[in-house]
Amino acid sequence: MPQRVAITGSSGLIGGALSAFLRGRGDDVVRLVRRPVASPEEVQWDPEARRLDPHDLAGVTAVVHLAGAGVGDHRWTPAYQQTILASRVDGTTTIARTLAVLGEPVRLVSSAAVGFYGDRGEEVLTEGSTMGEGFLPEVVRAWEAAAQPARDAGLSVVHPRTGIVLSARGGALARMVTLARRGLNGPLGSGRQWWPWISLRDTVAGLAHLVDHPELDGPVNLVGPAPDRQIEVARELGRQIGRPAVLPAPAFGIRLVLGGFADEVLTSKRVVPRRLTASGFVHQDQTLESALRWALSDQPPS
Repeated sequence: MPQRVAITGSSGLIGGALSAFLRGRGDDVVRLVRRPVASPEEVQWDPEARRLDPHDLAGVTAVVHLAGAGVGDHRWTPAYQQTILASRVDGTTTIARTLAVLGEPVRLVSSAAVGFYGDRGEEVLTEGSTMGEGFLPEVVRAWEAAAQPARDAGLSVVHPRTGIVLSARGGALARMVTLARRGLNGPLGSGRQWWPWISLRDTVAGLAHLVDHPELDGPVNLVGPAPDRQIEVARELGRQIGRPAVLPAPAFGIRLVLGGFADEVLTSKRVVPRRLTASGFVHQDQTLESALRWALSDQPPS
């Protein structure tokens, strides 16, 4: 049955692809925007002021909440760290409280991140693994907790903990491609840290799967079938674009350029999608080679 799905962050890389995917399968999409509305499919909200009219979500069957300040968009000054945290807590609180007041059986897919696990070396991480230490684990903990009003109202709430999304149109891979074409494609730090990658098309299909399966609640790791070490990602990217992964970027240099965000590039998260695959989801990109080939072809998700 066609659904009516509201999406926050619909102008972003993932949100835009998800909107197109859902429309393509016959769903209605309602876009939550912070500016004045420009079309009948849009609803205005103000997450900073925690304002959203419940009547604007009447008839919606699911909300996919993706909005939040980008963790890789700026250096992590104390002020920007506060922006990262507040944008997630304010937005999620607004959505959760609005749905609780609305009083309709709306499915809430409220985004999170594998940053919850912190730097864990060789440890295999599932949804049952404990929280890590540091700024991002604390952000994700608060981010997920902000959805509690929706849970208290009896709604089905799931948190996709998304990994490194591979797309040549944005995110980490787009930056890597730019560097690789200049011959700067190599290990970041040791290069042995585990990267829990997932292709954009599997990210989108996974989010739609979570919309369709309200029996899944709590955290669900939205990552590829198995992670690879960062140096293997660099080597496979180099092989596919014809630029060998040679020149390393030392950890101190990465921290100098990226500030606190460097920890996300240099830390190891060996995350696996145990609950996602157990629910019947099948990745289109089962290997890193497949995921990068698709990403570099820049095809729209299907």
